[in-house]
Amino acid sequence: MSAAAPVVGYVPGAWDMFHVGHLNILLRAREHCDRLLVGVVTDEALYAAKSKYPVVPLEERMEVVAALDIVDEVTTDFSSNKLEVWQRVGFDILFKGDDWRGTAKGDKLEADMGSVGVQVHYFPYTAHTSSTLLRSLLAER
Repeated sequence: MSAAAPVVGYVPGAWDMFHVGHLNILLRAREHCDRLLVGVVTDEALYAAKSKYPVVPLEERMEVVAALDIVDEVTTDFSSNKLEVWQRVGFDILFKGDDWRGTAKGDKLEADMGSVGVQVHYFPYTAHTSSTLLRSLLAER
């Protein structure tokens, strides 16, 4: 009798100025999969999506995430199209903050992932902190 295949979870993100909101989503994701794969979005893809570059360079953001014991693997995420990264690394569940739920971006993500049998699982967004908020606080100093 063979054991069930391990469930691979994927969490994409910028992981810029790593904060408790980042930690919260990774801890929650870890509880719902056997292997946790984290995608770190490139500086160029972040600029294309948000019209601003991250504060922390890609290589350093990848190092920070890779240093966490709860993360099994880190990969570079080159695009907002998550089918691209799924084709490259494969996963069963994609985790996102619930600020995406019910939005055009979230609906597209669910449709894209559903087309290849991947579930999208949302976790509560940590509203009191974000990299955008940290960036604005630093700008005030």
